[in-house]
Amino acid sequence: MTKSLKNLWARFLFQGRGILPSKRLLIGFFIISLVLFVNSFAKLSIWPFIVVNLFVFLASLVDLFFSPKRKELHFKRIIPDELERDLNYKVQIVVTNRSKYSFSYSLIDGIPQSFQRKFPLIGSVDKGKTIVIEYETTAPVRGEYELTKLYFRFSSLLGLWEKQMTVDLEDTVKVIPDLTETKHFLENAQKYLLFEGNKIRKHQTGIGDFAQIRNYVVGDDPRKINWRQTAKLRQVMTNEYEPEHGKSITILIDCGRMMGAELAKGNRLEKALEAAHLVAAAALQNGDYVSVLAFSKDVKVFVPAAKGMAHLQTILHSIYNVTVDSAESNYASVFSFLETMQKKRSLLLLFSDVRTFLYEEHALLYLKRLRQRHLFLMVGIEDSTLQNRANEKPENVHQTMIKSIAQQQILFKKKEKIKWERNGLVMIEAKEESLATAAVSHYIDIMNRNLL
Repeated sequence: MTKSLKNLWARFLFQGRGILPSKRLLIGFFIISLVLFVNSFAKLSIWPFIVVNLFVFLASLVDLFFSPKRKELHFKRIIPDELERDLNYKVQIVVTNRSKYSFSYSLIDGIPQSFQRKFPLIGSVDKGKTIVIEYETTAPVRGEYELTKLYFRFSSLLGLWEKQMTVDLEDTVKVIPDLTETKHFLENAQKYLLFEGNKIRKHQTGIGDFAQIRNYVVGDDPRKINWRQTAKLRQVMTNEYEPEHGKSITILIDCGRMMGAELAKGNRLEKALEAAHLVAAAALQNGDYVSVLAFSKDVKVFVPAAKGMAHLQTILHSIYNVTVDSAESNYASVFSFLETMQKKRSLLLLFSDVRTFLYEEHALLYLKRLRQRHLFLMVGIEDSTLQNRANEKPENVHQTMIKSIAQQQILFKKKEKIKWERNGLVMIEAKEESLATAAVSHYIDIMNRNLL
């Protein structure tokens, strides 16, 4: 195909700029040609056929003078800078018609192919008016995207010819993890955890930092009554303590091959990122220092420890576009790196695949050394397929074998977890929909019990 033919074909595919016949004009030519073809059987000359088609073609060109010029149209795209994964967002296209002619249009926005697309958008614009064209889109894949083009096709009132133009509209959009659970937690932490079947436990009496003196209410520990303030104010007052702030939390996110396993919604890495962001928000809100490390065979991202809610944005912008690697995770290398970077005692919270991790004997050696200084907690996603296979009722020999193998794998996992937990390395597994809740609940429990 020659270059000119490629350009012509691109115009029909809503690309480039040019002038195209509309469906209305093509249908008109087809009807006229069909009538003349039928009349040709009456032994008429071919010249009427040519003359009539040529006359219709030239007459249709007059329609082009009643459509706006390209320079009289102006466009603007309004789209959020950040889109959360799998959530619906509205995008607006502002079209200004500065000509004296009305027109109808069809529009395709140059958003990435991974975004949900419902194009072309069809409508009309009156002369001298500005309209807002709105559509919804969903971004299922995290990352940074460049939106550079807008494809616009318009015609006059008769609609015999269509002018096509490609508009340069540059926008940068970041698709970040779904932060719905983080927002719910920050709005009301206690209500969020109670809704998920957990609660923020009270810390041990007398342990933690003094917070305030308040009125005594039913259910408070009588041992915490402040008798001096009670006598002064002539009403029962009690001391309120809260867990000690300023602890160090190191969140480790595995980006190895096994984290790419697909779940009912997304994959393991997507759920781990959402849970990690929620734990980071809880820790920063509590006044703790948070550092984040994403890795596979090598360290991909390392965010040094800091405190304050502003650090949450730093973490988000550092890890929002990490992806699953095809290689296996090198836990020993990462723990060796962590040993040099994290000198202060901290909670090491690892999001990974428990079953894969249990085979890492070298990781156990490094963790035993890290355990002397740090507190370790691993959070993984429960293998629902394995659980379903182990719980199903067998009806033939084949299903019986599958059930026995699944139960064998579950027993192996329990045995290995006990071996690791004897060394002070706690591992938990949660369902995919409750991973974030389980992680933040265990973090709060550790803080309230003053284990760190």
